Amino acid sequence: MTIYIMASPLAIAKGFLFLAACVAASYLYPPKPADLTTPVQQRIAIHGPNDVSIGWNTYKQLSQPCVQYGTSDDALLSQACSSSSVTYPTSRTWSNSVTLKELKPATTYYYKIVSTNSSVDHFMSPRTAGDTTPFAMDVVVDLGVYGRDGYTTDKRDTIPTIQPALNHSTIGRLADTVDDYEFVIHPERFYDQLAPIAGRKPYMASPGNHEAACGIEHHLKGLCPLGQTNFTDFMNRFGTTMPTAFTSSSSNATAKVNAATAQKLANPPFWYSFEYGMAHIVMFDTETDFPKAPEGIGSSTGVNEGPFGTPNQQLDFLEADLASVDRTVTPWLIVAGHRPWYTTGGGVVCHPCQEAFEPLFYKYDVDLAIFGHVHNSQRFMPVNNGVADPAGMNDPKAPMYIVAGGAGNIEGLALVGKNVSYNAFAYGDDFSFAKVSFKDKSHLQVDFIRSRTGKVLDTSVLYKSHAQHFASLDGKPAPLDSKPASSSTRLRPTLTIAILSLAIMSQW
Repeated sequence: MTIYIMASPLAIAKGFLFLAACVAASYLYPPKPADLTTPVQQRIAIHGPNDVSIGWNTYKQLSQPCVQYGTSDDALLSQACSSSSVTYPTSRTWSNSVTLKELKPATTYYYKIVSTNSSVDHFMSPRTAGDTTPFAMDVVVDLGVYGRDGYTTDKRDTIPTIQPALNHSTIGRLADTVDDYEFVIHPERFYDQLAPIAGRKPYMASPGNHEAACGIEHHLKGLCPLGQTNFTDFMNRFGTTMPTAFTSSSSNATAKVNAATAQKLANPPFWYSFEYGMAHIVMFDTETDFPKAPEGIGSSTGVNEGPFGTPNQQLDFLEADLASVDRTVTPWLIVAGHRPWYTTGGGVVCHPCQEAFEPLFYKYDVDLAIFGHVHNSQRFMPVNNGVADPAGMNDPKAPMYIVAGGAGNIEGLALVGKNVSYNAFAYGDDFSFAKVSFKDKSHLQVDFIRSRTGKVLDTSVLYKSHAQHFASLDGKPAPLDSKPASSSTRLRPTLTIAILSLAIMSQW
């Protein structure tokens, strides 16, 4: 007897869609190299005051990932190894990471991932906190490209080569101007095509909404592999390469206590901080781990991801970390997250983010807040609680806010829409990114650059006197020689020590 089972039209349609996606995926996946230890998807990051982490993927598990390095390309006399080589279901590769420690500051190092099919690359080690040498960092948010292979590892000695089939205007511009900036911050997802740059310039990442599920989930419903939900790929790609928080370089005892507390509460790659020259930079999570978080449990999006820390851990981390900043050492205080609460009419305002984070940023005199999510470029005058600071760009109390979400994403650019009174610049006609230049202790320049041409679309200079060394817990300046607060007023960590709440795995 033959039994026929009739499928519904919806089921048939889903089946064809799934089959088409599988065929497309098999076409888009790169072929495995003959040598399965060949490093791909290289990325480096600032891991400590004198430490740099090297991350890469391989098509087989490594018993002992190793990196050879030195200050000459023909004398890689040092070697660092680890036991970190892991994967997860639905992944084709294993993730490996090694940390190079006790490097000389601001020094060119050459390195080679140990493999029979790898080459020598180079990077500059981090500047010491307090180094007043001018430097710049590039900001790219919502950057993603879909290409024939999905990544490239070819490089030239000076300018990283981007394969023509994968060329992207923002990535191409980052490659062409590789000597103009010292590191990249990306408050959202890592994309394989950026590997030629991320293997040379420290690439500092924090989570966005695309890390909660596949980047194509909005376009191909129901086809996101389980291994790439709940920030799995993001955690495994960056969990062992991002830092926690730096030990305080201040002579102030209170700053040291707060920095030590921040180290315990940090939860990389979701929230952490680092120092570089004149800047203290904080990366935070706008998706989970605060009240009414947009991707958290019970969220309006229905994603229901996290939490990744204990209750209030992220907010307690921010309080401790921001309070630890000694403006005589690192005068510039920068924060970077994904969802903005200041945007033109073409973007979605994250009200829970504003409620959770804006009071802290104002209280601790944050200088610049960087966001994405809205796929265009925007600059706002210093503003707090929807009111522009009357000082404008001349020593304001309120932070300056920018949106740098126009680097290029599969979802396309967003319209600028209706403007707001405190917006100073908005652009959504073509791909663009931001460059932040630390000129000296009192002057910071922000440029928005059109990716395709390199034309500077907008330039602004923020002046801050940084006369206040600290902002203490009661909002009053802390004198330079202050002692630690008493146990009744000193900031306490949540519980004792907050540990990463999820196991480190790997990525595809």
